[in-house]
Amino acid sequence: MLKKVMAAGIALLLLSGAGAWAAPVRIGLNYPETGPYAVQGEAQLQAARMAVEEINEAGGISGRPIELIIRDTMSKADVSAKNVAEMIDNHSCEMIFGGSSSAVAIAGGNAARARGKIYFGTLTYSNDTTGVDGHKYMFRECYNAWMGARVLSYYLREKYLANRKYFYITADYTWGHTTESSIRKFSNTINGRRHQNYLTPFPGATEDDFKKALNAAEEAEPDVLVLVLFGQDMVQALRLATDMGLKEKVQAVVVPNLSLGMAESAGPRAMEGVIGALPWCWKIPYIYGHEKGKRFVEKFAQRYNGYPSTSAASAYTILYQYKDAVERAGTFDSRAVVASLEDHRFQFLKDEQIWRKFDHQCVQTVFAVKGKPAGEVAKDRFRQDYFEIVNKMSGQEAARNQFNWEHMRRKAGKPPQLQW
Repeated sequence: MLKKVMAAGIALLLLSGAGAWAAPVRIGLNYPETGPYAVQGEAQLQAARMAVEEINEAGGISGRPIELIIRDTMSKADVSAKNVAEMIDNHSCEMIFGGSSSAVAIAGGNAARARGKIYFGTLTYSNDTTGVDGHKYMFRECYNAWMGARVLSYYLREKYLANRKYFYITADYTWGHTTESSIRKFSNTINGRRHQNYLTPFPGATEDDFKKALNAAEEAEPDVLVLVLFGQDMVQALRLATDMGLKEKVQAVVVPNLSLGMAESAGPRAMEGVIGALPWCWKIPYIYGHEKGKRFVEKFAQRYNGYPSTSAASAYTILYQYKDAVERAGTFDSRAVVASLEDHRFQFLKDEQIWRKFDHQCVQTVFAVKGKPAGEVAKDRFRQDYFEIVNKMSGQEAARNQFNWEHMRRKAGKPPQLQW
């Protein structure tokens, strides 16, 4: 009898104790552990683990610790959808986040939507993610192709390379298509006969695919070479362009969406002078005085012996934003959390951002950057100081407005409002 009383007492103590004894809330990270975007995936995982530890040490989300469920998308849309289904159906995940391929994020978001759960896109730059494929359960933390093209094309057209001949080498999937079309629009290079393109397979492009594309570019004799490629695909193509001397024959090489991982993989010689865009890099908090951003950079650098990338910052931000939204809503119910997020303004690692209600795009300042000379990169303690900021644009100016967004939805045969 005494043993039963003691056991009951211990159980009561555990149930009434700290939040660490509460049932965990499971969150799924759907990221590319393997495949052409694996470097970006590793950065997401590193930052996610750091955020989970911090949040759990501070009491979790509404008193419940986070348990991170991890799956590899391999940058394949069908694998992404299967992962999300399994994480929700078998592991009861309340939220899924991840990306690095827009096709992966869209497929994962649709699988989450079918189960009434929120999906946060980390790196998913296709306009379609929060455009024609947008829905109430999908949120995108990073900018989109339209926003990146706006800041980049302004710099190219107005400040540097007006009325030049472009050649596009483009990954043949939704991100590549919408990124190329956005840059064409804002750089006045719509004419396909003058400004040609070459599509490369995704995923699965080979060195031979990139050689053929670069040879076609060389024959066209452009002033500006635009590599609408990401991850290891961009790295491989840029290295080839450098080795074959094409980089020296054009006035500029443009990579629309850059990240630290891509720059480091390509190396200082290949990256020197390359122009691109990004929503965040590790130096921005120091340039503009964002204290939380500085602390994130310094803690990440101490833990992982290198600076965090855009991919890492996105994953880290998403976990904290989900925690805050749940606690504002007072529940994990997805619809209530969605309502808590919509039109919510916040300042975290950079200046103010907002989760727009009508499209769930996170609107934020965007930056055009240029690769620094190799000698300057070498001076940095981690040899990772790759980017010089050459232009910035407010999110309000860069993003597609609601009228144009609704027009785009109607043109695609979609309702002009997000649907559950």
